[in-house]
Amino acid sequence: MYPVLLKEQIEENYLRACKTYAAYGIDTDKVIGIMKSIPVSIHCWQGDDVAGFEPGKKGLSGGGILATGNYPGKAGNADELRMDLEKAMSLVPGRHRVNLHAFYAETGGKPVERDQLKPEHFKNWIEWAKKNKTGLDFNPTIFSHPLADSGYTLSSRDKSVRSFWIRHVKASREIACQIGRELKNPCINNLWIPDGSKDTPADRLTPRIILKDSLDEIYEKHYGSDFLLDSLESKLFGIGSESYVAGSHEFYLSYALKNGLMICLDSGHFHPTENIADKISSILTFSRELLLHLSRGVRWDSDHVVTLNDQILSIAQEVKHCRAFGRVHFALDYFDASINRITAWVTGTRAALKAILIALLEPTDMLLQAENSGNLGERLALTEEFKTLPFGNVWNKYCIDESVPAGSGWLNTINEYTERILKKRD
Repeated sequence: MYPVLLKEQIEENYLRACKTYAAYGIDTDKVIGIMKSIPVSIHCWQGDDVAGFEPGKKGLSGGGILATGNYPGKAGNADELRMDLEKAMSLVPGRHRVNLHAFYAETGGKPVERDQLKPEHFKNWIEWAKKNKTGLDFNPTIFSHPLADSGYTLSSRDKSVRSFWIRHVKASREIACQIGRELKNPCINNLWIPDGSKDTPADRLTPRIILKDSLDEIYEKHYGSDFLLDSLESKLFGIGSESYVAGSHEFYLSYALKNGLMICLDSGHFHPTENIADKISSILTFSRELLLHLSRGVRWDSDHVVTLNDQILSIAQEVKHCRAFGRVHFALDYFDASINRITAWVTGTRAALKAILIALLEPTDMLLQAENSGNLGERLALTEEFKTLPFGNVWNKYCIDESVPAGSGWLNTINEYTERILKKRD
């Protein structure tokens, strides 16, 4: 059993932290209130290793995506996946969203091609979201399909292949719009494609011209932003597309800004020495909103579970420095089949929220005052001193205020659920 922190001790430590932060001009109660208004979109595909529930299909295949490991207890159907998500979300403070892929449709056991998917195939997800008072986001699934095996989908030179995927994305936008309408909460429909080449193509331009034409057809219909927000997600490379990706950062950024769409930055989709925090202020200068996919790449786009590391901290701090928490959408995107999948969800979500909390607690006005006065040494010194402020005491208070275990006590719940539920699955 892991220790359960006593409420009295948490309250006492919080009062001490309040005084410390107050000396720097930070109201911790106000910060906790802001935290409650910032949702993270939790990705459903961590719960089943990105397999989906299409009848007759087994597991993830192709598209430059790889889930490694075979930890027992993965969700085998939508009901199990929703149950696991509920358990994970019960251990995370705040009210959050769930991010769906199209191949998590429920079709009653009947094969339904992806270009024929309808909102009715997600009615159980919608009703579940209403019951749990959570928002839903959506993604077309353009991988693990015979028509993606060539490595090209929306940029394919084969018109029949291209047309199929155009219809699928159009169908996904209809589904996402209906989700937003029924939940009275805009649904983000995020488009990522695996198109690219293992070795350097002689012609890089033609696939991108084709991709532009495909996107023009997809986004020809305008829905408005009350129920649907469209985003495009770029990538530098993937397994099988190490040398060329049609939907590069430059391509999608140009297309999104020209056509009023939102760009999605995935923290694992760039060169290992790049940090998407460096890109946030540039994009927000020209775009009203921004979607961030938080992941942890280890030497490559390996989609490890998010941890409270320098990268995630710098991302949250940059959003704070841009005064953009109302313009930036946070989502998770990782999958680890080698560990308890619910533990992975909770660990990553709590890490992301801790980074956001640290950013909100930062006495940024002091940094700006030093910077604006030209005292850059003072700015550097303050940046270092702020790293040891007692954010953990504020985090624990936030957890108990939200009736969520503080400290490592939540692992007791995971272990009980594992014994009672996960180990009994096939």
